[in-house]
Amino acid sequence: MDNNVFVDTNILLYAYSDTEIERKEIALSLLEQEKVSFSTQVINEFIWVMNRKFSVDIDSLKLISDSIFEMYKVVLIDKSIITAALNTCLKYKFSYWDSLMIASAIASNCNILYTEDLQHRQVIEDRLTIINPFM
Repeated sequence: MDNNVFVDTNILLYAYSDTEIERKEIALSLLEQEKVSFSTQVINEFIWVMNRKFSVDIDSLKLISDSIFEMYKVVLIDKSIITAALNTCLKYKFSYWDSLMIASAIASNCNILYTEDLQHRQVIEDRLTIINPFM
């Protein structure tokens, strides 16, 4: 079965790391899969962290952002995703931001969510498996 994967911000950040070389290699291999999705939330978090924490200039971040939109499926967060995120919050007791990412992954018909922030191998709604690729 082909996997449709959703990638969390931390995976995208590792892809640009100069210090976490092993994690960078793993992140880059994940991004080479055929069916990779992000949400606008992930892109916005990535831009904020890269600019504030790593002092990457906005011109460079604009180029990276443009390439993400060209190369990958990007889920736009709308009312239905926000509603699903709130329901996920209530049902699973996740933070709103994690729930928003999960709802975006499900809306994008993904069956795998790559993140290091949630419980490895947990299955959400019988359709989305959380995988920590660094374990």
